[in-house]
Amino acid sequence: MFVVYLVSALLAGILLGAFFFGGLWWTVQKMVATDRPYLLSVSSFVIRTAVVMGAFYLLLNADWTYMLAALAGFLVARTILAGKLKPV
Repeated sequence: MFVVYLVSALLAGILLGAFFFGGLWWTVQKMVATDRPYLLSVSSFVIRTAVVMGAFYLLLNADWTYMLAALAGFLVARTILAGKLKPV
């Protein structure tokens, strides 16, 4: 049962990484078209960070190994998205 939870935490980390870095990519794309890019960038950073840190906090409360698995998934998502999302 431990392995199932560990794989679930890894998948959760991949989803969190996709949310964080996909949101970062979206924010950078939209900054050129908005009147107040600073407001967009700050609000996007706060929302993305709050969601990811909240999820990591919940995983850390469950067990530290789940949080490490989620962190590994987060880094996997970063590596994949950095290769896929090229600048326009």
